[in-house]
Amino acid sequence: MKIVIGCDHAGVKAKNEVIDVLENIACSYTDLGVFSEDKSDYPLIAKEVSEKVLTEDFDFGILICGSGTGMTIAANRFKGIRAVLCYDIYSAKMSRIDNDCNILCLRAREFDTSKYYEIIREFLETGFSEEIRHKNRINLLDTISNLEKF
Repeated sequence: MKIVIGCDHAGVKAKNEVIDVLENIACSYTDLGVFSEDKSDYPLIAKEVSEKVLTEDFDFGILICGSGTGMTIAANRFKGIRAVLCYDIYSAKMSRIDNDCNILCLRAREFDTSKYYEIIREFLETGFSEEIRHKNRINLLDTISNLEKF
């Protein structure tokens, strides 16, 4: 399994913890940075990770920022990206089963990072259900901007 990972300045320390998790579960990863706590712009990192998930040979992406929210919003701007912010095992599991999410976003600030291991493991090891109703909903996500009404 190949993972691409990125963070903003608020997520640098947390990213190192995520890398420890990935190494522990024997995942191959590419770290796109950032590598210092100097101010950085999370949309640029989210763009870089999202493009790699969409166009290169990566199975998933992981994005980290202070709240996790900014990265999630930025990544979801890209057609074909289904980024999810997870705080627990259940949200990680269901994001894969029902939504086939391909980018996991994590919170770095005010969060117990010891939860990362179980959240990441659940996200990476859980498969998509392949149920037609969920496939149809995912297709709607990719075309919703072209729809006038539901």
